[in-house]
Amino acid sequence: MKINIGIEESDRKDITAGLSALLADTYTLYLKTHNYHWNVTGPMFQGLHTLFETQYTELALAVDLIAERIRALGEFAPGSYKEFAKLTSIKEAEGHSTADEMIKDLVKGQEAIAKTARSIVPVADKASDEPTLDLLTQRMQIHEKNAWMLRSLIS
Repeated sequence: MKINIGIEESDRKDITAGLSALLADTYTLYLKTHNYHWNVTGPMFQGLHTLFETQYTELALAVDLIAERIRALGEFAPGSYKEFAKLTSIKEAEGHSTADEMIKDLVKGQEAIAKTARSIVPVADKASDEPTLDLLTQRMQIHEKNAWMLRSLIS
């Protein structure tokens, strides 16, 4: 059945292309944060282990919200490592990192997602897509706060 929600098909496609990149970034950061949760060591272990768990749990919930918005706009959400690898702006973690390196890497990831979300705002705004704008605003707030919290751990 044809979608008739007041947003033109071409605008929906542009918005969902951006949301697909946001989904890929979010899922990639989820994997990275979960990896760091498992593998962090050092004197800050307990605090970082807990912080990383809080952040990856929030990211896991976010991927569902983003994918469901893509579906509500009539497109299929990417859902494979291969698709995410093509779309993400976040590099995968390789090897073993120190706790400080993990924190700095996660700051970059949080900031990257905030930038990806921000890049979609003009497209969603042009189409008067308030639900997407609301989602993007929430994502930017969360990622900017997470980046700040992580940055505050670095001397």
